[in-house]
Amino acid sequence: MIFFGLLAAAGNILGGFIIARTGAASHKGMIRLVAVGAGFMLSAVLLEALPRILEGNPDNWSFSLLCLLGGYLLIQIAEHAVAPHFHFGEEVHVDEVLRKGVATTAILALTIHAVFDGVAIASGIFSSLRLGVFLSLAVLIHKIPEGFTVASIVMSSGKGIGAARRATLVIALATFAGIVLVALFRPLLAYTLPLSAGVTLYVAASDLIPEVNREGGPQASLLVLAGVGLYYLVHVILHAAI
Repeated sequence: MIFFGLLAAAGNILGGFIIARTGAASHKGMIRLVAVGAGFMLSAVLLEALPRILEGNPDNWSFSLLCLLGGYLLIQIAEHAVAPHFHFGEEVHVDEVLRKGVATTAILALTIHAVFDGVAIASGIFSSLRLGVFLSLAVLIHKIPEGFTVASIVMSSGKGIGAARRATLVIALATFAGIVLVALFRPLLAYTLPLSAGVTLYVAASDLIPEVNREGGPQASLLVLAGVGLYYLVHVILHAAI
């Protein structure tokens, strides 16, 4: 679990380092990574996490689905009510970000999101090693674009490279905070697993897919299918290994 947390945190830092080092990244390359991540995350939530959630609470599956919906709506509120100018990817609306408090609220929204990334990793691993691997990979794939987003927001707000790197470090630490919270309150796994699945579903369907549709074109859309194929490949490997 700590290993996957370290990988996720490293992804955040790497994404921040890319934009802080160059001032821009290969936009097409980032969109391709986002597309593959979206396909993998959708598959992991719908084909791995959701069946596990329903099996774990067969007598009250409606409550489990309510928790999943709650996780989805929590990030909707965090990203579009707390931080109404937030969007996933490179920040290009500099005038909006320069407005007082906009960058801060966007970072706050991403911090909440990152905490639930950690919750997803820990909840999956405590539920089953197989599910933990899938959810950890799903988190890991989108961590580089997430770190890129954080650094982009900070630098677009007029702050320097050092501030951008510190912001990505905060997001990385927030991921570990989510892992620690689940470890401390493990009896709440019946709540944390569907909540984190809802968050992951939101990131895939409402953050990443719209970014792919807006920026990527037909090739990136096909890469969403490649992400589903990557899920199947991991599924086959884990089925043979576990």
